[in-house]
Amino acid sequence: MKSVTAAEFQTHCFQLIKEVAETGAPLVILDNGQPVAQLGPVTDHAPTLVGAHKGKIQILGDILAPLDDEWEAGR
Repeated sequence: MKSVTAAEFQTHCFQLIKEVAETGAPLVILDNGQPVAQLGPVTDHAPTLVGAHKGKIQILGDILAPLDDEWEAGR
């Protein structure tokens, strides 16, 4: 992950923002050698659990048909 000093970020702000937007790679901003902020690309939308696996799961056979196996529930 690329990192720049706060002074360098201030000097080349628009160029660095454009670079992050084009590459999608985040940028860490350092102050006195310590990370203080991270600049990253904006995603289209946040993933949700509803529909997260749409198109990735395939059902084989009839899932509503009764089972052939006899079983007893434990008491």
